[in-house]
Amino acid sequence: MNVIQVERIRKKFGNKNALEDVSFSIPKGEIFGFLGPSGSGKTTLIKILTAQLNPTDGQASVFNQPAEMMQHSAQKLRFGILTDNRGLYERLTIEENLALFHQLYDLPESSMDRVLQFVNLNDERKKKVSRLSKGMRQRVLLACAIIHEPELLFLDEPTSALDPVNSAHIHNGLRYLNRKGTTIFLTTHDMAEAELLCHRVAILYGGQIQTIGSPRELKKQHRENVVSVELINGEVYELPINEGAADQIRDWIKQGLIDRLATKEPSLGEIFIKMTGSELL
Repeated sequence: MNVIQVERIRKKFGNKNALEDVSFSIPKGEIFGFLGPSGSGKTTLIKILTAQLNPTDGQASVFNQPAEMMQHSAQKLRFGILTDNRGLYERLTIEENLALFHQLYDLPESSMDRVLQFVNLNDERKKKVSRLSKGMRQRVLLACAIIHEPELLFLDEPTSALDPVNSAHIHNGLRYLNRKGTTIFLTTHDMAEAELLCHRVAILYGGQIQTIGSPRELKKQHRENVVSVELINGEVYELPINEGAADQIRDWIKQGLIDRLATKEPSLGEIFIKMTGSELL
């Protein structure tokens, strides 16, 4: 079953097309990465899928219903969203901010402790939001998005302000949610994060999807048909993958001369640059 279905979506602001003929589907239980440089239309699509914007053309459905139905309260209970435009109550503590969502969703008492552990903020729960760092605020916003354990989670740059330790903590938590059945729509500028978490990724540029597939599939598609061999004396050779190269490599192996052997496989970031001509900033 597809949780999200996007068919030929176009969104125009004035004379500019933010999205142009975008189509894809996301099955239940997938972590889907939507990648692109700033201003490429990623957040615009999230807003369409969560009924904050209407498309100029095309159709989008969530939970097999038109995306505009996501504004209804019954549907809002089914998804969570983290974007950079959701605010927190500055004068309230972390715990008090979360309590508002706790009451809104009519959750059991244990949900508060669980979500604070999830974002690694249990010891800071009494701190006022006005005193929090950017990274801590980001974790509170994430806690607000997941406190009700939604079926679908939209994450727009969820770890952009976090240090490596807290990023790893959040990654583990997201994989746990996904194993329990949560479908995740993720935008990120961190290619290592996308490769670590995502079952599939789409690369968006100029409002259009340039390529889509699993990180492994994309790396295989863009792999050079050569093998790199580094010998123990420091010499490096790049050989075409053919029978002659295989014979040479076997000879080196017999002589114990090979220090490192690898295919010329690009990173996800290198594929992104190739597809867009841009670096992720």
